Amino acid sequence: MTPLIAVAGRTGAPSKVSRDEVAFAGKRYLNSILRAGGEPVVIAPQVLDAESAREVLQRFDALLLMGGPDVDPQLYGQTASAQVYGVSPAQDRFESALLQAAIDLRLPILAICRGMQLANVVLGGTLVQHLASLPNAASLVAHAPGEFPVGAEFVVHDIVLSPGSWLATATGAQRVHGASFHHQGIDQLAPGFSAVGHAPDGLLEAIEHEEHRIVGVQWHPEDTSADDAAQQGIYDAFVATARTKQTSF
Repeated sequence: MTPLIAVAGRTGAPSKVSRDEVAFAGKRYLNSILRAGGEPVVIAPQVLDAESAREVLQRFDALLLMGGPDVDPQLYGQTASAQVYGVSPAQDRFESALLQAAIDLRLPILAICRGMQLANVVLGGTLVQHLASLPNAASLVAHAPGEFPVGAEFVVHDIVLSPGSWLATATGAQRVHGASFHHQGIDQLAPGFSAVGHAPDGLLEAIEHEEHRIVGVQWHPEDTSADDAAQQGIYDAFVATARTKQTSF
């Protein structure tokens, strides 16, 4: 049977497309899941407690957390800097509830960009609020385009993956090219996570949990997955894991 992949949706403002707010997920995420043989289902943002989140996810085979605006720094004990943007406590609570329910249900979880950062925070880690504030900022490769939305939509850089990691197996490579668009990153890694991918500047780009079925990538594989087999391979392996009900991830 086609595995059902829950995609934690986001709320968009009214526009010419819809007079009402919309619940949405990016088509590139959805198309990457479809190419992998899964059926993506967007879960509308809503108020969920632990029990209702489990009820929602019991019918699904996996959970995808998308990229997006910043996680509320209060969740990791910090005050927001001037560079933090788009914080939505309601969205954080919604996605956190789904994440916890997916962990409880032993579902595979693919966490992209903000999704990886949220998973790290929920499980006890912290974030760098703005990469440009780091002491070595001048030596970092570009992790976001400088003129968006006028210029390029994302930047592409190398990521080196740990041999034997789930991601190295999924991509079939130890060096991949990832499309990046982020100004934050992981600072303190949450207990249970292993660092399995880094950019050439040393910035942490991929994590895998030693107990829970969570894989997080800081880049956006869906941005280039239509033309890059290694990036599509992440979605292929994710959906394959959901399909076979594997006990490891």
